[in-house]
Amino acid sequence: MGDLITTLMACHFIASVGAAEIRNLKTATLFLLVQSLLLSFIIVAFAEKSQNYTLYWWAALTVITKVVIIPALLWWHIKRTEFIEVKPLVSFVVSFIILSVFLIVFYQMIRTYVGFVAPTVEATIEPARSSLALAFTIFVLGLYVLVVHRDAVKIIIGLHLIENGVHLALVTLVPKLPVTTILGIVSNVVVAAVMLLFLTENIYKAFGSADTMKLSSLKR
Repeated sequence: MGDLITTLMACHFIASVGAAEIRNLKTATLFLLVQSLLLSFIIVAFAEKSQNYTLYWWAALTVITKVVIIPALLWWHIKRTEFIEVKPLVSFVVSFIILSVFLIVFYQMIRTYVGFVAPTVEATIEPARSSLALAFTIFVLGLYVLVVHRDAVKIIIGLHLIENGVHLALVTLVPKLPVTTILGIVSNVVVAAVMLLFLTENIYKAFGSADTMKLSSLKR
């Protein structure tokens, strides 16, 4: 089961990078769908490993909201607007180099010093050690998307990456507690994502673009 979780986490990370960096918004949304589906598989794997079967409720909600509802809404929005994202603050090549170096270094740092961020014996044992390192790396990747990308759809994707990083850390740290399921369900940001998508629609209608930088013109 440990090897399966590690493999799912690695695939989840690759899908996260694809959702963050691919400029075609339809393809990026497809990667987000796959990333969320893998998250539900990881939660199910932890449910079997820890025998905490309440986690199945969390996995089911993840499928409904993040695999079905959010990608469908994003796809509907993209069909009505633009399918290529607004040019981000850095080019694809520069961004790829920055992420390749930074994420590898950050992952190794967290994996080496995992005791500082999660001072428990369980956190230092595989697959929890690698899972936590990947969870924090995906969280940082989401922050990077929020800072560098200007397109409103990518902002929503970045928000989901942050949330999924938190959820991965939560299910890795305390998979045996029923309260983990409750925290995972109540911290679902589907409502926030729908509100952001509504805001994105209005940004596009007002400016003819999903460029969030244009919101600054409202101050004038």
